[in-house]
Amino acid sequence: MTVKLALPTGDIRSAVAAILREAGLPTDGYDPSSRLLRAHFADHGLAVRIFRERDIPVQIALGNYDAGICSAVWVLEESIRFPRQDLRLLGALPGPALGVWLAAAPASGLEPGTLPVPQPGLRLVSEFPNLADAVAVRLRWPVYRLFPLYGSAEAYPPEDADLALLAAPNAGEVERLGLVPLAEVARSPLVFVANRRALAAKDLSPLLAALRGQLREPPPGLVAPVGLPLRPMARCTRRSDVVRLALPDGHAQRHTFEALLAAGLSFDGYGEKTFVRRPRSDIEGLEVKVVRPQDMPAFVARGAFDAAVTGVDWLRDHLSRFPSSPVRMAVDLGRSRYKIGPVVDQAFPADTTADALPVWWGLGRPIRIASEYPALAEDFARRFHLPAAVIMPINGASEGFVPEDADILIEGSETGTSIRANGLKMLDPFLESTNCLIVREPALTSRTDLLDDLVAKLRAGLPASAGA
Repeated sequence: MTVKLALPTGDIRSAVAAILREAGLPTDGYDPSSRLLRAHFADHGLAVRIFRERDIPVQIALGNYDAGICSAVWVLEESIRFPRQDLRLLGALPGPALGVWLAAAPASGLEPGTLPVPQPGLRLVSEFPNLADAVAVRLRWPVYRLFPLYGSAEAYPPEDADLALLAAPNAGEVERLGLVPLAEVARSPLVFVANRRALAAKDLSPLLAALRGQLREPPPGLVAPVGLPLRPMARCTRRSDVVRLALPDGHAQRHTFEALLAAGLSFDGYGEKTFVRRPRSDIEGLEVKVVRPQDMPAFVARGAFDAAVTGVDWLRDHLSRFPSSPVRMAVDLGRSRYKIGPVVDQAFPADTTADALPVWWGLGRPIRIASEYPALAEDFARRFHLPAAVIMPINGASEGFVPEDADILIEGSETGTSIRANGLKMLDPFLESTNCLIVREPALTSRTDLLDDLVAKLRAGLPASAGA
């Protein structure tokens, strides 16, 4: 009987590979440069699948995988929301450990080891929203506002949040990110986690025996910082006499830098490959901040930013979820171009969506659709009348979901290399995504003249192949 093992992609691959080697388990193909997201090791009775860390507890809880290795915070994040799920934490493993810290900006006036006096409307940002919610409830904050993020939580206080809950190895790293570490609420080493039903129904003993020598006591979970001294907190509100512009980090940064350069715009601290969270602008009245492009439409809609450079894909996903959102595209910048469409297994007996529909309709069960764009995936299912579609939001490493864990992947691809490398193919693309400037209507800034000038400059710098 094959045991299905979920392993993480990303920076911790080398640490996990060291654990596997120490246990005498295979690591072939499990290297940072590999595009392959699955492997079968018949001699060890293992089928390995590589996920983004935050997806691993979800897949194990669903029973799609029997066991896995990930950071403890993602198990805690899943368990807080679904306390009765079939997850069992079997122990901690050696390797890098993170802390989960409640932090504030220095401008808050708070010091390490203190907490803000509870007051209505505290704004909390985190990529661990369930854990952040649990912390706020334990601390009895009244009428707090919680903003889930894809990442870069350190960028938001004090202008766009009062507090951030984020992962960092120690208090010094929180300070290096420009924040005050108020309290550590959880420890997050690597952990080994399994599905309860799999433990009862499958023979996982060879895998457990291989790892037993490295297993340690699991971390305690959430440790709410109750009892710390309470101090008044200075809070920041957005200024209406400035234009606030959000620029992206990550893969979109290079293309955004090129678009700014073509428009005659440059910001000290925002380059082609490097950035600081608050680049300096020589344009009076223009404030710039660097955040994740996935989070931009929501924050522009809330009025935190007046304009942002994100992707058409993230804008469309946002508008599919919130059709009455006040966000609109002001300029299609025409760079970072790729296609989004339904991706299926290479052996799937159709090459177009039209030909695929009878196959999907004939399955006689719900169609499983995985995507980083859950609202676009839902739109796709609705448009083609797919029966009882199950939408699975995921966080990357997408190509490994089909065909075992999903029938369809709604995915973006520039060259198709990774799709082909994982034995998949894209049917008819339904969206071509580029980077774009989005704005809020009506604008909340009084400097609409400056906002209009920014839009005009970016439009004037468009490449010949782009449309305004």
